[in-house]
Amino acid sequence: MFGIGLPELIVIMVVALLVVGPSKLPELAKSLGKALSEFRRMADEVKGTIEEEMTEAETPREEKPPDVAVEEAYSGETPGETEQHAQNTNGEQHTKIPEGGTLRG
Repeated sequence: MFGIGLPELIVIMVVALLVVGPSKLPELAKSLGKALSEFRRMADEVKGTIEEEMTEAETPREEKPPDVAVEEAYSGETPGETEQHAQNTNGEQHTKIPEGGTLRG
């Protein structure tokens, strides 16, 4: 653990006991444990997010033929939407409203 052996850990515990005192040592250990737990949780969360992004970046995207992609880019609609609009009109003629916004008859 962090490159600390048993002798070093014992020295650290004795120094902590002398500095903090026997009454506050359990409270200090509890707060240190909580902080370490929170740090591990945050590190796991960051690791999970990075792995998720890497997996998403590695998955191949659905590529469309160039002519379909260009058609969609210029029309602003997908071919399915265009067909749906054509079926909805059923041959009805629509009056185009002039730029002024009113029809005069």
